Amino acid sequence: MRFPIDFAMSNAKHMVQQRSKGRKRYPTVLMLEPLYTCNLACLGCSVERHTGKLKDRLPVDKCLEAARVTEAPTVALCGGEPTLYPELGELLQGLFDMGKHVILCTNALLLDKKLFPVVPPNKKLFVNVHLDGMKETHDYVCNRDGVFDKAIAMVKESKERGYLTLTNTTVFKETKMDEVEELCEVLTEIGVDGILVSPGYEYESVEKDIFLTQNQIHEKFKRVRQLAKKYKLTATPTFLDFAAGLIELKCSPWSTVNYTPMGWKGPCYLIGENFYDDFETFWNSVDWDYWETRQNRKCLNCKMHSGFEHSAVQAASKSLKGMAQLAAWHVSG
Repeated sequence: MRFPIDFAMSNAKHMVQQRSKGRKRYPTVLMLEPLYTCNLACLGCSVERHTGKLKDRLPVDKCLEAARVTEAPTVALCGGEPTLYPELGELLQGLFDMGKHVILCTNALLLDKKLFPVVPPNKKLFVNVHLDGMKETHDYVCNRDGVFDKAIAMVKESKERGYLTLTNTTVFKETKMDEVEELCEVLTEIGVDGILVSPGYEYESVEKDIFLTQNQIHEKFKRVRQLAKKYKLTATPTFLDFAAGLIELKCSPWSTVNYTPMGWKGPCYLIGENFYDDFETFWNSVDWDYWETRQNRKCLNCKMHSGFEHSAVQAASKSLKGMAQLAAWHVSG
């Protein structure tokens, strides 16, 4: 199976419930950033996501309320570096008690100190380790030596301890696709439960010219489509077709809503045009019709997984053939 059956059924149930309520748009993932504090300053990261003060973090009750009001079955816990969040154990238990699946997005440097001793393996928890290439590349992107070796050691330990363990690789302009395949091979030998490969987003606050144009994304992701036949990639075939330029999709910015220390971020996880104090105001204030069409210049080269995977699943679900292909992909993992 590409994902655990409990996770797949939870998402399928959510889709059916939302459609039965006549909702065209609804969150499927809450991108929860309880803090803007990090122990790295990666080259591809926006400035605000690693310069925050720990004292400015969200309290646990606000995080749980955000998870409640969105009704999303999955919470991607990011930041910042979530293992730096002092109340991590309390927050995770609160989310589990709500029935949420949690994807803990981490650089892995503190897993042995901040997660493993505090939170035991749980069928609702995915440990998702950020790896942008092999040793030289990953350490360069993270702007620190030794990060790759520690991350790989933590991936191995995470698997040995029984955690569901994923990895997330961002493809940049200089990324060599042979190296991506080499990384997939290493991770497969370790036995990771899934590998996400996604094109990077061009943050305006990042000065280095490391991001891809649409044409460059298409060329690199034609290779990723081939890798998906050999390795347990977690992006759907429809999304990979989109990333390779073979089909077109609207964006679904409302599918992955983002709650941060500054409030609800709109229109999406990547673009902060405005921040809102409460979910209802955020949901009713963003011009979803406009942002779906990708006509804003900031959307020009964006093919991020967070904005388009829901669109890909929706597109596949519109036909029996598409649904059959999606089901076959899921059971083939």
